[in-house]
Amino acid sequence: MKKVLVTYSMFREGFAELEEKYDVTFPDEGKDFSYDEVMEMIPEYDALCSMFDFPVNKELIDKGSKLQIIANYAVGYNNIDVAYAVEKGLAVANTPGPTTEPTANVALALILDAARRVSECDRKLRRLGTDMKVGVLENLGLPVTGTTLGIIGMGRIGKALCKRARACGMDVIYYKRRQLDLNEETKIGALYVTMDELLEQSDFVSLNAPYTPDTHHIIGENELKKMKKTAIIINTSRGPLIDEKALVKALQDGEIHGAGLDMFEFGAHPSPELLEMDNVVLTPHIGTQTTYTRIEMARAVCNNVIGFFENDRPVSRVYHQ
Repeated sequence: MKKVLVTYSMFREGFAELEEKYDVTFPDEGKDFSYDEVMEMIPEYDALCSMFDFPVNKELIDKGSKLQIIANYAVGYNNIDVAYAVEKGLAVANTPGPTTEPTANVALALILDAARRVSECDRKLRRLGTDMKVGVLENLGLPVTGTTLGIIGMGRIGKALCKRARACGMDVIYYKRRQLDLNEETKIGALYVTMDELLEQSDFVSLNAPYTPDTHHIIGENELKKMKKTAIIINTSRGPLIDEKALVKALQDGEIHGAGLDMFEFGAHPSPELLEMDNVVLTPHIGTQTTYTRIEMARAVCNNVIGFFENDRPVSRVYHQ
């Protein structure tokens, strides 16, 4: 029987079929296996189910002498040395399907929140109560309908966000390495532009590109200077796509209006300066944080493992680019 190692604690409901077919090892409830624990166990396993923040590096891959597939619990896979895994003949898989809609929902929520000052007003009401200024010229926000959203990276999540933005009456432009074909552009209602054009024209800039060496700090000091002073930047992709120090300075200097961030460059928490800014909306990587999504992502991981071994269903493979 195939042996499968799951590095993280997750709702077991999503792993029911995997447990029926294979010998599956989970950590204790509420805990994750440490890197050292996985290093010790991995030689005995045929499949590794890793989490987006668990490093699957050369050393771990080399230690997995029986390993055939790495199934990542995430759409992103920058935690895995994909090039080395593929070189060693391993399959690498991710879970793009269940993450698309919830992440696009959070991106739209950040756009609306940052523009209309929802969280800011909530904080002020709770802190000031009846002392908060309320009037027809107080707490003015920015419009959403009739504005332009620029999406950097028009993959699954970018297209899902595009659909939502269009429903809100926004015009959508986008930039990615390879332009979509004309039929698809027409279908989703988005116009391809250069990166500079996107930055200069957009009222909102949303980062929906994967994190790779090429996209590291795709938004830095120079890019922020090209944006409108009234622009708001949104990140639901990966933190290091933005140079966070440059973003802090741009916000402090009024080079852009605000930000909505679900990801941070330096780990699970944002730079301290961002915590002090009323024009910044912050969420701790909640793009896929619903019970339903978590279970569906676990099922997607299982489908990748089962599909690989049984060849009875599609596998969402990741290839080194």
